[in-house]
Amino acid sequence: MNELIPEFMNVPLLEREDRIMPEVIRCLLSLGGEASKKEIVKELILTSETIPEDYIEYTRVSKQSGKSYKPFNFQFNFAVKNLEYAGYVTIPKRGIIKLTDKGQSTNLESFNSDEMVRQLSEPVFEANRKKKLEVNNLQNEYENEAGKNEEIEFDNSPVDTWRDVLIEALKVMSPKKFELFCRRLVKQMGVEIDTKIGVQFVADGGLDGFGYITSDEFRTTRVAIQAKRWEGSVSSPEIDKFRGSMDKHNAEFGVFITTSSFTKNAIEASRIGTRVITLIDGDTICDLVAKYELEVTPVMTYELNDFYLTEE
Repeated sequence: MNELIPEFMNVPLLEREDRIMPEVIRCLLSLGGEASKKEIVKELILTSETIPEDYIEYTRVSKQSGKSYKPFNFQFNFAVKNLEYAGYVTIPKRGIIKLTDKGQSTNLESFNSDEMVRQLSEPVFEANRKKKLEVNNLQNEYENEAGKNEEIEFDNSPVDTWRDVLIEALKVMSPKKFELFCRRLVKQMGVEIDTKIGVQFVADGGLDGFGYITSDEFRTTRVAIQAKRWEGSVSSPEIDKFRGSMDKHNAEFGVFITTSSFTKNAIEASRIGTRVITLIDGDTICDLVAKYELEVTPVMTYELNDFYLTEE
C-alpha cells in the first residue's frame, strides 16, 4: 500500500469527478473526438494541469477485499457516465468514448459540471438505481472509494477479469520465467530473438532480450528488450538506464515492458532523441496476449446494450 497519499485525495469526491469531466472532453478534442479510456488517461498524465499525475497513478488496498485498486478509476468512470447521461459523450462500444455534437461544441472556459452536467445526469442515475437491474453495473452509489462497488467499470465486464489475473500471475513468476514470457511476447510481435545477447536473469543492468525485426521493405533493425515487474510506475531514470544498455549493443530500437505503468517523465524520456523507445504497460500486455492468444483460450460472451436497460 502506498504511504504517500496525494493531496488531491483531500478534495471532496464529487468535486474530483467535476474536475475530471471537462478534462475528459478536452482530451477527446485533442484525440480527434473518439478514444479509449487508456488513451484518455495517457493524455491526462501528459497534459492535464488540474488532475495530478500522482493521483491518477495512486494505488491503495481495499480494507474489505484486500485487492489493490486506483481511486482515480472510479471517479473517471463516474465522470464519463455523467457526461454520457448529460449527452456530451456516447459509448459506441465497451471501452471507447466518443464526443457527441454537443460535446464537440462545448465551451470549456465556461464549463460548469454541476449546472451543465449533473442537473441532467442525476435523474438518470436515480432512475437506474430504482430499477435495480443487476446487469446495470451503475445501479448503486459507491459509499466509499473501494466499498461494495469497487468492481464498477464502464469499460469492464466479468469476462475481462482474466486481465487482472494475468497481471497478478506475471508478478509472482520467477524472474527467469517472466523474462522468457516477455521475449516470447516480442517474438510474436515479429522480433527474431538473438539468444546470445542480452539474456540476463538477474538485475545486473543488462538487457532482458535482444533481437532483430525486419520491415516489409526488408530493412532489419536491432531491437533491445527490457522487462520490469514493479508495483509503482516506471520513472525516467529507468528509461535512461535502458537507453544506455541499448548503446552497448548498438540497438536502434527499444521495447520496455512493465506490469505496471509509466510516469509522465518516463513517457517523455522515451521519445527523446532519434531512437524512440516503445513502452508496453500492464494494459498493453493484456491486449497483446489476447491479440496473439499467447497461452490463453478465447471464450464468447454477450453484453447487453442500453436497449435492455431502459423501460421505454
